[in-house]
Amino acid sequence: MATRSERGASRVLDKLEVSINNGEYYEAHQMYRTLYFRYLGQKKYEDLLNLLYKGSSLLLKHDQQGSGADLAILIVEVLTKSETKTSEEWIEKVASLFGQMHSSIPEREIFLTNAVKWSMDSNKKGHPLLHKKIAEIYWKEKKYTSAYKHFLHSNDGTAYASMLIELHTTKGYKSEVDLFVAQAVLQILCLRNIQMANDTFNHYTSFHPTIKNDKGPPYKFPLLNFLWFLLRAIEKKNVMQFKILRNWYAISLKRDPNYFSYLDNIGRIWFNIEIPQNNKNPNSMFGGLLKSIIGDLDSSDDDGEVDGRNASAPDLD
Repeated sequence: MATRSERGASRVLDKLEVSINNGEYYEAHQMYRTLYFRYLGQKKYEDLLNLLYKGSSLLLKHDQQGSGADLAILIVEVLTKSETKTSEEWIEKVASLFGQMHSSIPEREIFLTNAVKWSMDSNKKGHPLLHKKIAEIYWKEKKYTSAYKHFLHSNDGTAYASMLIELHTTKGYKSEVDLFVAQAVLQILCLRNIQMANDTFNHYTSFHPTIKNDKGPPYKFPLLNFLWFLLRAIEKKNVMQFKILRNWYAISLKRDPNYFSYLDNIGRIWFNIEIPQNNKNPNSMFGGLLKSIIGDLDSSDDDGEVDGRNASAPDLD
């Protein structure tokens, strides 16, 4: 049997829903905000979260973008203040609200930034499931650059590879078929995720229409062979093989000068190879570009954000 408090909250929600359905958007939004302060002061976090989620969803459904996004931002504030741990339920709800917001409103990015910070309770880069859900929304919107940066932290190499295949086949040059996956795999390895790197490489090479009939390894594309050998060297912790690969495929690697910076970092992470002194200058490619891509991997207070446009993902949004 519902308590008196629950029945009262239910009646309030029903009245607010009627107001919104009647087009009384401003009045409903102000009432939601009034209840926000009241419930917050009483620390009725669960009731408040449900209230705000219902209100935000309804307002966004009626295309009241500013008001709906405002309540969504308040949801993340409550999740943070109440120290609510990340869960699949709330990640799904956060992603759902994000997907309903128009990309043109500035509140959308504020909401996303705050949501990722909230989800850092379990991962300093933000929860992988949240990144995956957001990446999929951007992918559906054909905002490939934004999808690219969130997929990097998603732990889902299969979905990431599928997006890369679509990106290359619709936006890239035929000659870049190997570059698209090489960039992604090297960046994932810099983020210390060997399983995702393997999944991304295997799915991309198995399903890309230009590669899938290659039956590799060996592949017709030298960079693909390099990646395959690199992943095996990391799994076997074979530092000598890593050094030989860098020299053997030097010509192919020169197609993108960023690769050498990635490999310096991969050598440090996976093989304990010191980065050459000339690459430690803060103004060098490693100090500037690479840190902007993956953050300071040794920093405990890293905010987890990745600049997708600096990550050499094609700016194709």
